[in-house]
Amino acid sequence: MRLALIAVLFSVVWGADAHFHHLQLNVTNPEAARSFYTSRFACDGATAEGLRVGSGWLYLRKVKAAPASAIESAIWHFGWGAEDMRRAYQEQLSKGTEFDTPLTDISDLARSPGFYYAYVKGPDGALIEINTANHHRFGHLHLLSADPVAAGLWWAKHLGVAWPAAGRAPSREPRFYKGFQVAPSVSFTMDGVNVIIFPVEYLQRPVSLRSTRGRVVDHVGLRVDDLDGTLRRLRDAGVRVLKGVKRERYGRVALIEGPDRLAIQLVEPPAR
Repeated sequence: MRLALIAVLFSVVWGADAHFHHLQLNVTNPEAARSFYTSRFACDGATAEGLRVGSGWLYLRKVKAAPASAIESAIWHFGWGAEDMRRAYQEQLSKGTEFDTPLTDISDLARSPGFYYAYVKGPDGALIEINTANHHRFGHLHLLSADPVAAGLWWAKHLGVAWPAAGRAPSREPRFYKGFQVAPSVSFTMDGVNVIIFPVEYLQRPVSLRSTRGRVVDHVGLRVDDLDGTLRRLRDAGVRVLKGVKRERYGRVALIEGPDRLAIQLVEPPAR
């Protein structure tokens, strides 16, 4: 049984140092994946490389073999909101969408009457959530961590996230919902995308989190204004650099490793 807590914990505002840029998905059939996402979820445009979703992108990279999709890395799932979840769920069913978890009421967990979620089975095993929200856009990225508080503090120290909220000490107290550990946890928002970090104990099985590289969601992309300066600062702070600077179609990039072996691509877009 999988449950969700979406944007209901001490959300804060993303700092000015980095901004959400993209998620990179590894897919065996980019055309089929593009058709799936655009026919089922709100997208603001599509190109040969991927899909525009709000302030960022879902990049689709073709791979020869099906990527690993079991929940064994820091990236758990990503998702869209829905103003009317009952209606959205039925519309998905009418389109032939397969669900990993059917429509589920978690109003008590969210402390909001009428709060529902469901997990969609996406291309190549991607886990996609739809949940009650005041919008129907791409809305969140849900991560797992061996130490969510330490992970949150890493994002704050190195990437400018304003977490925890001013004057509030982060809590490490465990909290449970129907036997599932849902805290300590972290929640912050960057450019309209809510990033939530849950304890890996939520899975209720021993897991040593693997690198996200090569999996169905390969990495998170963040935009920075000064890539060279950011890399120097991160190296000096002991952050592991997986790949040095190179050029991609969307700008100069470098790859670093965040908490729990989360691959993070830093992107400096071309000057306009």
